[in-house]
Amino acid sequence: MDFSQLDEALRLPPTGKVRMVLDTDTYNEIDDQFAVVQALLSPDQLAVEAIYAAPFYNTRSSGPGDGMEKSYAEILRLLERLDIAPEGLVFRGATDTLRDTAPQESAAVDDLIAKAKTADPLYVVAIGALTNIASAILKDPSIIKRIVVVWLGGHAHYWPTADEFNLQGDLLAAQIVFDSGVPFVQIPCHPVASHLQTTLAELEHFVKGRGAIGDYLVDIFAAYAQNHFASSKVIWDLSAVAWLLDASWVPTDVVHSPILTDQKTWGHDSSRHFMRVARTVRRDAIFGDLFEKLERLLAPADRCIEQPQCSETFLNSSMGPIA
Repeated sequence: MDFSQLDEALRLPPTGKVRMVLDTDTYNEIDDQFAVVQALLSPDQLAVEAIYAAPFYNTRSSGPGDGMEKSYAEILRLLERLDIAPEGLVFRGATDTLRDTAPQESAAVDDLIAKAKTADPLYVVAIGALTNIASAILKDPSIIKRIVVVWLGGHAHYWPTADEFNLQGDLLAAQIVFDSGVPFVQIPCHPVASHLQTTLAELEHFVKGRGAIGDYLVDIFAAYAQNHFASSKVIWDLSAVAWLLDASWVPTDVVHSPILTDQKTWGHDSSRHFMRVARTVRRDAIFGDLFEKLERLLAPADRCIEQPQCSETFLNSSMGPIA
């Protein structure tokens, strides 16, 4: 495939309001839901033009296609609780992973290609396997001049393995994106997004009661583990949306795109094209932004975050009595 030279400005962090689409395996676990909500509660910063259901296969699905359908249904549940109509916004993605360089056809792929051609740049935030994005690139390579892909997946390039859920969910799709030359921002799971930890106690204090969506996020978090004693959970997918909201929250370095091997390791070649890779995340700023936006769902008189007694109550309830 012949990929022409790109406008290097596409490799810079965005400024101003950003056009974006969100590709998500929403039912895979419970972190995608937080990212979807944060994006949709940021209309002054992000114009979310579409949400694509991505395939996944784990204990919560019977196969990639079933995972995509369950993700589609989960997206609809989120939109219902946010009182957002799904028509023209939510699209089904691939029903299988890539088997070769033939794209997996889907409504999501066609919509991505169409939106990429209406104006540029279009930021494609991917928080699952890269099947839909790779399929769109394979179907119409010209879109790489018009899009920037922001992906949570793989691990740091110095890590002994690249293997993690989003990458192994469609290894060939990931290889195609890394090799394509598309403007690309990778947010590694370890040791970067892994810092985005929260607890049930924190969510019960700052998320519960913030509308139907706040209650839903807390409910699925609580149900995900049987025991929350001295336990935290990583909300990985917030990292990709956070880079668009404020690139200083997810600092990145410009590096040569690594070679993703069939053994799910990284190879290095300094002659390859450039990309961005995140080196850390500002955990508190990212969660603080989400909590503040959920707080705005309440009437002004009921808002708590900016009141000193709110934080004091949280600290007392979290720490318990001091002997």
